[in-house]
Formats: sequence, structure tokens, C-alpha cells
Amino acid sequence: MSPRQQSVDAQTVDEQTSRVILRAAGSESVKRRPKDRKAKIAAAAAIAFSERGYPAVGVEDIASSVGISGSALYRHFPNKYAMFRHAALELTDALESALDAVSVAADATDRERLREDLLAVIRTTVRNRRTAGIYRWESRFLDAADRKSVRAQAAAVNHRVALHLSRSEPPASARAETILTSAMFSVIGSITAHNLILPQRRMEQVLLDACLSIEHGGSAITSRRSEQTVSTRPVTTNKRERLLQEAVRLFDSRGYHDVSIEEIAAAAGLNASGMYRYFPSKAELLGAVFYRAADRLDLATAAVFESATSPEEALRALSAMYVELSFAQHELMSVYFSEMNNLLPGHRSDLKNRQKLYVVEWARILREIRPDLSAIEAKFLVHAALNLVPDIGRLMKFDVAAENASTLQTFMSAVLFGRPAPAP
Repeated sequence: MSPRQQSVDAQTVDEQTSRVILRAAGSESVKRRPKDRKAKIAAAAAIAFSERGYPAVGVEDIASSVGISGSALYRHFPNKYAMFRHAALELTDALESALDAVSVAADATDRERLREDLLAVIRTTVRNRRTAGIYRWESRFLDAADRKSVRAQAAAVNHRVALHLSRSEPPASARAETILTSAMFSVIGSITAHNLILPQRRMEQVLLDACLSIEHGGSAITSRRSEQTVSTRPVTTNKRERLLQEAVRLFDSRGYHDVSIEEIAAAAGLNASGMYRYFPSKAELLGAVFYRAADRLDLATAAVFESATSPEEALRALSAMYVELSFAQHELMSVYFSEMNNLLPGHRSDLKNRQKLYVVEWARILREIRPDLSAIEAKFLVHAALNLVPDIGRLMKFDVAAENASTLQTFMSAVLFGRPAPAP
């Protein structure tokens, strides 16, 4: 064989060897792809949807947070909605699994079973704290069939906990039991609305005590089925005021992203250019809506402090005021809670600081009544009490009947003033 032929043969062998090595490397690369990548994508998507809202999150945002390309993400989920649906169903699945795993003695009392069920729900919510907020406001983006599935699962979890409620005479209606267990779940879910930190076991105990305090006050619940209250808005000739009113109505019914400036202007009897005379953008209009809610709350709070003669009287009056104000302008309050992520950064920062100061003021009064609480524990309870109003208010259709307000105020007082849970 000639030297040249030997050289060609050697080159061919080297090329073949290189191809084998590259194929092996590619095979190894595939083998090294994380087996839990779909779970990581799902977790990143759930956090993004919960913290930023469904419309504001793109597929590329989720892919980037996981460190993959959009095309790699599509191998696991066909579209953004599929990830959202997965996130929405995941927590109810986790809650059902947690309740399935509860183990108590055969002769355990209903009270003991209720404690264990609540602890299972609390621990599951704590583990999913960054994503569980998706259920409060973002579930409206589910299609009808998926929303029905989520509600059915949530109702099943609710019913399982309700089985161990204290029996009353006469027996509570199914609706009353639903409201009671929903109130306890609202207290637990309140931790998704803030990022305060407590040691795990102390957080569990604070939430458990608050839930059992609500259960103890369950006899206050009315069995009356609320009807949808017809919203009556004062007729105004002020164009700026009409724009704010119609924006609130449309944002509440369809969400900020699905409402155009033209629609808001038309609803207020103006054209789009007419709206720009009052608000330079839709985002500025949303900011004005938020400041409207915050200012009304500040004024009502100041009036309570002027008339209260003791810390306990002040806290009870604040609770009554918050319920009354929230029910009277429930569309505005709903927008306030659900559209915070769509504010301009400066407005969002300012309004969140105002929220924090509001909670701090309630917590300060609460600690005068309950000095055993730490500052952080008091804030946890204030958040839990405030969270009850939009959550249970929606169940009550924001019906302004006196018995509904009384039930909510009883729940808030139970959470704030407390009743120590008995030892296991």
C-alpha cells in the first residue's frame, strides 16, 4: 500500500471515529437531559402566573427562567394555556393527596380529625406558597370546562374538611358549612398575599389557631342564600368620574388586559381622544382607580380612630368598616386586589407601601390587646382577617344583608382576638 493510500485510510478512520464520538456525545447529551424538566417548567410557570398574572407572562419568559429555549419547552407543553391549566389543577390535586395521607387513630374525635386535616392543608399551602395565589384571581382565565373542574376539586376538598366540623343544634345547612370551611381556607391562603416569614412550626400553629377560632364561632353563620346584589351607581355628569366608574366595571368583569381604551371611553359616552384629556394611558387610569380605593380606605380609617375609645373598640370598628366599605364598592375592591401587577412600577411601589402601613397599624392595635403575639405574628393575623372579606364576600355575592356582614365580622374577630387551640 502506498504512503498516500495509507494517509487516506487513516483520515477515513479518524473521520469515522469522530462521527462515533459525536454521536456518543449527542446520545450522552440526551441522556443527561433532566428527567424532571417538565416539573421544573410547570413550577416556573406556576410561580410566574401567580406573581405576575396570566396575561403578562410569555412562553419565552418561562423558558428563560428554566434555562431552555422555547422550542424545548414545547416538547413538554403545547402552549401557554396548557401550563396554566396544569398549574391551576396541581394544588387541588396536592390538597386531595395530602388529605388522603392523613392518618388518625380509629377512635379519634372529630376535633382531632379536623386538626389533622387543617394541618395537612396548611402544610401543603406553605409548600406551594409562591404559586397558590393563582386560585384567587387568575382562575378567571381558565376556560369553562377547566374552571368547572377546579371548582369541583376545591368543593371536594372543602367537603372533606367539613365532615369533622363541630355539630350544632339545629344542624348547619350545607351552605353554612361551605362558608365556614371556606373561611378557614381563606385564612390559610392569606399567606400567598404577603411574604412575611415565621418559623415553619410557628406559622402552622398561628394559622391552625386562627382556623379553629373560626370553627368555634361557626354558630354565627347564617344559612340564608345570598342573591346577587344589583349595583347602583350614582349618575354623574363629571366625565372623569364616569371614566373611573366604567373602567372599574369593565376591569372587574373582564380583566385589565382584555379591556381597551376605546371600550372604556365609549361606555362613558366619550371617544378615545376624549379620554386622553383626563388620563394619558390605560395604565394611568388603572393607577387612578387604585388611588381612589386607597384614599377612601384612609379616610374611613381616620374616622374610626377619631371615635374609638379603646384598642378593642378600634379593632372591631375597623373590621366593621372594612366589611361595609368592601361590600359597598366590591367591584373597586376586586380590581384593587386582582390587578396590582398591571400598575406602573412607581404606582405599584407606592400603593404596596401604603398597604404595608395599613397592616402595620392594625397589627399595632392588635398587640395592645394581645401582647403575647410578636409583631410578625400580629401581621399574619391581620392579613388573614383582611383576606376573609374578598374571599367570603364573593361567596356571599357581596349581598349587603346585615347577617352577612355580621358573619364576616365574627370571623374577623375570631381570627384577630383568637381562641387558643387545645393541645393535641
